[in-house]
Amino acid sequence: MNSDGLLSISPVDGRYQSKTAILSNYFSEHALFKYRLKVEVEYLIALANRNIGIKENFNDDLIAKLRNLYESFSVEDALSIKSHEKITNHDVKAVEYFLKDKLKDLGLASHLEFVHFGLTSQDINNTAVPLLLMDAHNMVMYPALKKLLDLINDLAKSWSDIPMLARTHGQPASPTTVGKEFFVFAERLQIQIKALSNIPFTAKFGGATGNFNAHLSAFPDIDWIAFSNDFLQSIKLKRQQTTTQIEHYDNLAALLDNYKRINTILIDLAQDVWLYIAMDYFKQEIKKGEVGSSTMPHKVNPIDFENAEGNLALANALFEFMSRKLPISRLQRDLTDSTVSRNLGVPFAHVLIALLSLEKGLNKLRIDKSKIESDLEKNWAVVAEAIQTILRREGYPNPYEALKDLTRSNNVIDKDAIQS
Repeated sequence: MNSDGLLSISPVDGRYQSKTAILSNYFSEHALFKYRLKVEVEYLIALANRNIGIKENFNDDLIAKLRNLYESFSVEDALSIKSHEKITNHDVKAVEYFLKDKLKDLGLASHLEFVHFGLTSQDINNTAVPLLLMDAHNMVMYPALKKLLDLINDLAKSWSDIPMLARTHGQPASPTTVGKEFFVFAERLQIQIKALSNIPFTAKFGGATGNFNAHLSAFPDIDWIAFSNDFLQSIKLKRQQTTTQIEHYDNLAALLDNYKRINTILIDLAQDVWLYIAMDYFKQEIKKGEVGSSTMPHKVNPIDFENAEGNLALANALFEFMSRKLPISRLQRDLTDSTVSRNLGVPFAHVLIALLSLEKGLNKLRIDKSKIESDLEKNWAVVAEAIQTILRREGYPNPYEALKDLTRSNNVIDKDAIQS
């Protein structure tokens, strides 16, 4: 029976499952098996292309069939791997045995021992994880970020000629425009999204302790460093040249920290819009049937911005922990990174929920020009900055002090007072 996520422990796979389901293509256990299988298959093809241990040429038809093993990887295939894992108690070894079974079906039984040749589990894990993360970023996260950035830019342009009272320290300050304040967030996001493109997706591929010991002992005449560099480049990853048994995660940490900065900007945006709504500068489009409060029927709460803020904060807590923890490993290898890296999809799911909430909330905003103009009319004192600056130009004595005495007096500082 479909429980609609009611039995899920995490809201990521429960309440918000409809928003995050697309990420299961990259961060689920099924996806991890699929990406591990891809690495194993592409490595076998690379060995065959160089005639390393495999004398038979893999023709285009056979290569297509091999690649189809991961391209059409099914839930049933994943369950088959889980069956192997019950025996091996090792999930990477289970993928290896699954592939060997498939090779027998393809008439490649003589090549079974070149599956996972010379590799350790982390050559597979530390290639599969950056590969799935790269695809999740390129296919889901970046497009969602770009869509939100475009929306903010569009709103900024449409509101660029609407003057608004600025507030510094919460107090009335020199006027600004609604559009300009949104352009601030657009520019900040644009810079940080661009910075993401400068962070490479890197992988570890070098045998048990990163030295190609087994590879060299079997085939000492092969330049394994060049081979592995080319192999990872063929699947659009960059190889870390000097490693222990695992990748050092420094670039992954940089990626998570970059996302954290983006999230912080979006939290700032969500809080500012929340305040503008509280000040009645924005109204929210009401959807028929929605309830703002269980007891106060007049309320239209800024729930989309509150939802986004909460999810972004939670994602940042996880990104902060992961970027601090993952680059640390005792000597050549400990296993503490394994459980942590399995949870990579969780903070990204919270970010995706937040991006969708912000998009929804921003699309519901309707500007209230009358309220904005009313606040401007009540705060003529803010033009004092311009007046005292002009007086400085004209050589008027102590202009700042003169304007301070005028604007801080108990008299009403309205349009007539300023003109006087």
